[in-house]
Amino acid sequence: MRPTTLTDTAQIERLFADFLAAWTAGDAEAFGALFTDDSDYVSYDGTIARGRLEHERNHDKLFRGVLAGSALVGELESVRHLTPDVAVAHGTASVLMPWRATLPARRLSRQTIVLARTAAGWKISAIHNGRVRPVTVPEPDAFPSKMSQLMARVARRLGLGHR
Repeated sequence: MRPTTLTDTAQIERLFADFLAAWTAGDAEAFGALFTDDSDYVSYDGTIARGRLEHERNHDKLFRGVLAGSALVGELESVRHLTPDVAVAHGTASVLMPWRATLPARRLSRQTIVLARTAAGWKISAIHNGRVRPVTVPEPDAFPSKMSQLMARVARRLGLGHR
């Protein structure tokens, strides 16, 4: 293993830019080449695909089908090196459909990306893509919390639910 350098972060930034560019070009082969052979891809809907070839096949269908002509827009927010050969990155990358000039708020997605240094450079080992849907957590004394507390007490008294 080698020590982490600024060059490593710059290479990861380039990889993320290539991720956006390959999608926008509709190039499934270039998109797949960004992943390790044994990588995992969790989509925004929670489905999981395993392996570079599966990612390439899935995205080829998307790029030729329902996402034809789309662009992937976003930015890398952070890179943290866990070891000299493993990093975790967070970024936004959201699909902009060809008939839109701006991204609707409901389409905003955030990714957690695990990257591994390989003989061919940095590659995506795992990516988890989720929609950005901020939730306001009610205070413990707010009505929704009070109702939940009441339902929990009733369920316990009746012997319902988990224990």
